[in-house]
Amino acid sequence: MTGRSEAPKPTSGSARGLTAEERAALRAAVRERKDRELRVDGEHQVREAIAAMNPSDRALAQRVDAIVRANAPSLTPRTWYGMPAYAKDDQVLCYFRPAEKFKTRYATFGFSDAANLDDGPLWPTDFAVRELTPAAEAKITALVKRAVG
Repeated sequence: MTGRSEAPKPTSGSARGLTAEERAALRAAVRERKDRELRVDGEHQVREAIAAMNPSDRALAQRVDAIVRANAPSLTPRTWYGMPAYAKDDQVLCYFRPAEKFKTRYATFGFSDAANLDDGPLWPTDFAVRELTPAAEAKITALVKRAVG
């Protein structure tokens, strides 16, 4: 024994430590940065990202998109790591992550730290979305309005 500890082995699926899904998300982020520099239409990007989803994620994403646009028209649609997102002053405020993106069992609707959701020392920022009931839609509506401030 040399007394040196071995470097931890990657556990997420590749020699670089990133899964194929994570590498794809990073490639999407680089493409998005270039698109913003070229002033590519974010609304078009969001529509394309939603259209590329599987049917169940697409249905959720379309409804979330409609809720965000109706209740926070000041937000600018764009993609973020290939996911539909909505920005304020060029900072992503909220996003929809389809379940298929990282092979999870549910989609999520989440908020960045730019969102005005602070509530004491602990508050949720990501919400699992399996179905959009009227109650779930009302909650998303209230959260988006609050996040925008």
